[in-house]
Amino acid sequence: MNKKLYVSNLAFTMDDGTLEGIFAEVGSVVSAKVITDFRSGRSKGFGFVEMSSDGEAQDAIKKLNGSEIMGRTISVAEARPQEPRENRSGGGGGGGGYRGNSSSSSRGGDYRGGGDHRGGSDRYSRDR
Repeated sequence: MNKKLYVSNLAFTMDDGTLEGIFAEVGSVVSAKVITDFRSGRSKGFGFVEMSSDGEAQDAIKKLNGSEIMGRTISVAEARPQEPRENRSGGGGGGGGYRGNSSSSSRGGDYRGGGDHRGGSDRYSRDR
């Protein structure tokens, strides 16, 4: 069964192919991915490598954890399952957003997005 590893403290110039090549010297690599910033495309300094077996993954940890690669001392460990993210409703970076309705927040008028919510008589502030 495949085993995923978390690799941290990577050089910011590291790419997927280089990362795969390093781990291929230890065992059979299923996949290798350097995580990059969505906007800039720059490496975030960590990535994931999937090895073809648990034994190869353990060998990779023993042989590569603490080794110096491209001038940086990398850390290699078993990857933990990704935790579920919180539900992030109500926006998305400007404009639009949640406008509320009669069953909205008990504070009334507490919504994200454009519009005038100075209080008073608008329909979104009736719970005040």
